Amino acid sequence: MRDEGIGDVYEFDQATAVRPVDGTKFAMDVDEGWTVGPKPNGGYLLAAAARAGALALAEAGADHSDPASSTAHYLAAPDPGPAEIVTQVLRTGRTASQVRATIVQDGRACVDATFTMGSLTADSEGPWWSNRVPFDLPPIDECVRLPSAIEGGSMVVSIMDRSDLRLDPAVIGFATGRPAGTGELRGWISFADGRPIDPLGLLFMVDAFPPATFELAPTGWVPTISLTVYVRAVPAPGPLRVRQAAQVVDGGRLDEICEVWDVRDRLVAQATQLAAIRIPEGLTPPPLRR
Repeated sequence: MRDEGIGDVYEFDQATAVRPVDGTKFAMDVDEGWTVGPKPNGGYLLAAAARAGALALAEAGADHSDPASSTAHYLAAPDPGPAEIVTQVLRTGRTASQVRATIVQDGRACVDATFTMGSLTADSEGPWWSNRVPFDLPPIDECVRLPSAIEGGSMVVSIMDRSDLRLDPAVIGFATGRPAGTGELRGWISFADGRPIDPLGLLFMVDAFPPATFELAPTGWVPTISLTVYVRAVPAPGPLRVRQAAQVVDGGRLDEICEVWDVRDRLVAQATQLAAIRIPEGLTPPPLRR
């Protein structure tokens, strides 16, 4: 967690704010402005849990506030409104510490997350070795911003008003009923109110894009079952490039991966998630495209 400067009040920080109840419990208000339909976005909830976990570690004397590794299991979708985050410090160390944080609402565990917290920087020279390469996108003003609601539609995706998410025109065939069949989405993202993107913000960014399966077929809501995020570095100032790709759709389950690159061509975050998916009966999968 990083202070963005006195006087700066950003929506993300307000929505993920937690209040100490005692040494291990924190209160939060699940914000209706960070939802997909009626339910809160999984990355947003993960960020709130990480904020509570960092405060619990600070209470235990550990100076590790950046979520280097996060794994969350989504047990039940909470509703907007009051909730509690119960934390458990698992270990404090010299370079990293581990903490567990569980979001509870009305006595029911909703999100159970475990974090490895460290201290990340923005001045990294990059990896010693990597097989990941950055990808190009059209300029931001040539990409397509997604609205929070479609005229005539019943579903509101309020996180689209909190973020400035712009898709590559090459991957928006799903919007006109003509998905490309690649199972991949690419685009730019930043916070709509200009909030600088830090490691906590990256937890939201990796889950902010529509499901990559939209470029395979119209599948409707794809709720996250589990999400793992690796944050590599603090992003350089500026918008981020995101690539999200479906891997396997089988047995009503989907796994997809996400890469986030900053303006330095630095891979700053990676994520993989397992989600539930409902394929319309009789729908034939598109041919595999490489």
